[in-house]
Amino acid sequence: MAEEITLTRADVANLLQDPSGETRAATAEKVAEGFSSGSMTDQEREIAEEIFRLMLKDAEVLVRQALSERLKENPDVPHDVVKGLAGDVAEVALPVLEFSNVLSDEDLVEIVRSQPEGHQIAVAKRESVSESVSEALADSESEEVVATLMENDNAEIGESTFQKVLDNFGESERVNAPMAKRQELPVSVSERLVNLVSDALKDHLVTHHEMSADMATDLILQSRERATLSLLDKEGELDALQLVQQLKGNGRLTPTIILRALCLGDIDFFEAAIAELADVPVANAHSLIFDRGELGLSAIYDKAEMPTGLFPFVRAAVDVLHETEYDGGPGDRERFRDRMIQRVLTSFEDGFDSESFDYLINKLSGDSSHAVA
Repeated sequence: MAEEITLTRADVANLLQDPSGETRAATAEKVAEGFSSGSMTDQEREIAEEIFRLMLKDAEVLVRQALSERLKENPDVPHDVVKGLAGDVAEVALPVLEFSNVLSDEDLVEIVRSQPEGHQIAVAKRESVSESVSEALADSESEEVVATLMENDNAEIGESTFQKVLDNFGESERVNAPMAKRQELPVSVSERLVNLVSDALKDHLVTHHEMSADMATDLILQSRERATLSLLDKEGELDALQLVQQLKGNGRLTPTIILRALCLGDIDFFEAAIAELADVPVANAHSLIFDRGELGLSAIYDKAEMPTGLFPFVRAAVDVLHETEYDGGPGDRERFRDRMIQRVLTSFEDGFDSESFDYLINKLSGDSSHAVA
């Protein structure tokens, strides 16, 4: 516990007359410690608060800095004292800007709009940042301030603020990388980020954030294609099972994505997904999926708890695989897609939801409107 002190109005006068800045700084620390200890009487607290207000006018930065450091986490400091410290030079202001809960959102917005970059960065680091304060920070036009805000996963950021940040700093990896790694992003933001970030961050976006099924499937296929190419240079990209496990762990391994990946020719991904959902080895899943009889595929599909209504699509795709002796090469993938389009058009047009059907027709027809840059 801090040392207990008894103060009088004479002490105030002595403090102002002491020529030593170091002495006044030490006294500031002592008074602030006593104030925070809870051991002062009501009269002593009033005198301490008067001392704080006098020290706000002290010419020595060292004195005001000592006061800020000692009071930065005390919720009982008078509002005018904290606001005075917050509007001071950086050495004095930064501790209370980052840590004090005495400052209101209105105070913080005012500070962000009136103070330089260092003050804004301190606000962006706060344990709690409201949407209004985040919006003000985004308006700062400082890359470092905005990047710091994106790194603060506790900051509440509205969709319009995210869009503003992408407008101004979307090409900046310093900004878009921490944005992509935030715990939550609006769908419109994650989909827009896809065209701005690195391949590794695209993988992170598809496995951690919501986006349309069309775009998610496109990104999965791109990731799988990169993984295949990486076998030549041992880059160690995600293999099919690793990607499936990440998607499942983040609630993104949906039946629609699995079906679309299969119908677009990513057999490895389909096998890994079914194996993961059914909790069986991939080799076992492969044997059941490609069973020439009627039982294997149906059994593993049911164990994976995939939707019954989508099974005819899966059955058709696997039948096409048998018929074409598909091996996954570029030429075979094109032939597989052509064959799938014929099968879908002739056999299943009336049996599936329009969204999945339209997507498959567009993709299998080579429509580039869904492609991801």
